[in-house]
Amino acid sequence: MRVKLTIAYEGTNYCGWQIQKNAVTVEQKVEEACRKLFSREIKLIGASRTDTGVHALGQVVVFEVETSIPVDRIPYAINAQLPNDIVVRDAIVVEDDFHPRYNAMNKTYEYRIHNADFPLPQNNRYCYFYHKKLDIIKMREAAGYFVGKHDFKAFCSAGSSVKTTVREIYMCEISYEDEVIVIRINGNGFLYNMVRIIAGTLIEIGTGKRYPDDIIDIINSKDRSKAGVTAPAKGLTLININY
Repeated sequence: MRVKLTIAYEGTNYCGWQIQKNAVTVEQKVEEACRKLFSREIKLIGASRTDTGVHALGQVVVFEVETSIPVDRIPYAINAQLPNDIVVRDAIVVEDDFHPRYNAMNKTYEYRIHNADFPLPQNNRYCYFYHKKLDIIKMREAAGYFVGKHDFKAFCSAGSSVKTTVREIYMCEISYEDEVIVIRINGNGFLYNMVRIIAGTLIEIGTGKRYPDDIIDIINSKDRSKAGVTAPAKGLTLININY
């Protein structure tokens, strides 16, 4: 049967999701746990290749297995083999042709910025600390320009091998509570480092270095050098993937 897992992880101690040589990754740990549980090699297919230090609440993977373990008990069994910073939240049986990446309708990410005079240890792993005061009103105005179908080449780091850099953003909203700014963005897909570059650009708008409507010119330029810096990985979390 084909099993779909929803996985949460704290990415601080891992070199991203995807298996690499000479590096510890989340996918490696989950495959090792599955190998122990099912006593055979298990190959996972993941939905999103999150980078080093990026977190997830809703990473999705599938794998093939024949087992007598009831599917609703599989998360408990796998979690018993996993470190505390990786948790399988759900397991269901899916159709044989289900693919976690190609069947995804949209994804939601959050980027968190702790905007205060001094950092808090409690936020250190999950937020990018930025001490200069940010203008949230201007950041919200700028965020609106990302919504829609655009060529986001200017917001893609070098090294991507995608066929097209056109993506559609359905929502880009900014909230603020307890000194934490949260950029929440939902779209049909994201380019390499796209959300982190959007976050870095919005931070520059929040400081007054750029104007909100500069986003239009940056998108039209299709030039990575025109956009802002790539914000640090630790502020980014993959929230969920909808099918």
